[in-house]
Amino acid sequence: MENKKKVAFYTLGCKLNFSETSTIARNFQDEGFDRVDFEQIADIYVINTCSVTDNADKQFKQIVKKAMKLNDKAFVAAVGCYAQLKPEELASVDGVDLVLGATEKFKITDYLNDLSKNDMGEVHSCEISEADFYVGSYSIGDRTRAFLKVQDGCDYKCTYCTIPLARGISRSDELENVLHNAKEISSQNIKEIVLTGVNIGDYGKGEFGNKKHEHTFLDLVKALDEVEGIERLRISSIEPNLLKNETIEFVANSRTFVPHFHIPLQSGSNDILKLMKRRYLREVYTDRVNKIRQVMPNACIGVDVIVGFPGETDEHFLETYHFLNEMDISYLHVFTYSERDNTEAVEMDGVIPANVRSKRSKMLRGLSVKKRRAFYESQLGSTRTALFESENKEGYIHGFTENYVKVKTPWNPELVNTLHEITLTKIDEDGSVRLDFVKELV
Repeated sequence: MENKKKVAFYTLGCKLNFSETSTIARNFQDEGFDRVDFEQIADIYVINTCSVTDNADKQFKQIVKKAMKLNDKAFVAAVGCYAQLKPEELASVDGVDLVLGATEKFKITDYLNDLSKNDMGEVHSCEISEADFYVGSYSIGDRTRAFLKVQDGCDYKCTYCTIPLARGISRSDELENVLHNAKEISSQNIKEIVLTGVNIGDYGKGEFGNKKHEHTFLDLVKALDEVEGIERLRISSIEPNLLKNETIEFVANSRTFVPHFHIPLQSGSNDILKLMKRRYLREVYTDRVNKIRQVMPNACIGVDVIVGFPGETDEHFLETYHFLNEMDISYLHVFTYSERDNTEAVEMDGVIPANVRSKRSKMLRGLSVKKRRAFYESQLGSTRTALFESENKEGYIHGFTENYVKVKTPWNPELVNTLHEITLTKIDEDGSVRLDFVKELV
């Protein structure tokens, strides 16, 4: 019997990309391929790309190099956001044979005819306006939790962002299908599902391939809360203007949704928010945080923020810094603004020098460390539920509580993928929290 062809995957970027890589990998397995680790010799290497950071471009070249080192005869395919935005650029990288854009990536196995190396990468990328159908995805097998994609694309026109260009209009999975995928995940003994998408608060839009929709994000949350066998559901990232009070109240009383929100702010200055064409002002953000604190005092609240946007003066930056410093939030994801072709921001005046961007980024990262520590300290002595991960890191096993406190305890393989009631005792020097077991749950 002939040997099965081997395929390996590498994912750059967000949780949504991880869920899509998993789906593409299952398509390969259905076609009779064997999936191997990216570190191993394979016949095909598939790289799922990201366009959000400058680094993604450099990383891509290094990953192709790595694949070529393992097997210089291997067939290398690039898919994903960067492949949609700059297909020719990726195709010209030494070793790349195939570049697939937003609509083609889920049909990758159709393009693998003879798997012989091409002199120049072949490009199949649609006009992004054709990316109007929805492919549901979820990731399992790689981690203790699964990422479940519920929505794709974005109708917002933020001036710094290429995602609408890379992923097309906002469209959603049908509710039936999301529930079907959730049941499939829960049947695999996965304890936690993270809902993911480009703009998940917009869920429902494009459910029927047009702008009509029957369901909202709140409907989705309520329906998922009923699915048997899921212990925990987590909302990944949701725009402040789309996170409604009804959703916050539902999560507070829900059976499975955990008290953890990740809400992009991007700037604490209304002037900059307007330049960014965000769909809210900072007052809306304050309202959301206050509402969450009112009904879930122990919730974890994460914030995305961009520094160095064109026109961001020292005053604007300090406005952001003080706004975040005074707010009862738990951690920050800090992004340094980087120029992107075909965005409005590229044409804007008031470009911030790189060294200033970097200094601002450091200041906010320092603030994030302080916020996370204060949040962890506020949780010491409380009893929570921890879900343990699968890795042995230097003799310890790590896990996360429902409100996203990172915990650690000496390695014990029996703890992998189990939920336990614990008391948080003290913060370790590496920043994670030590614990005492109260009793075994599952």
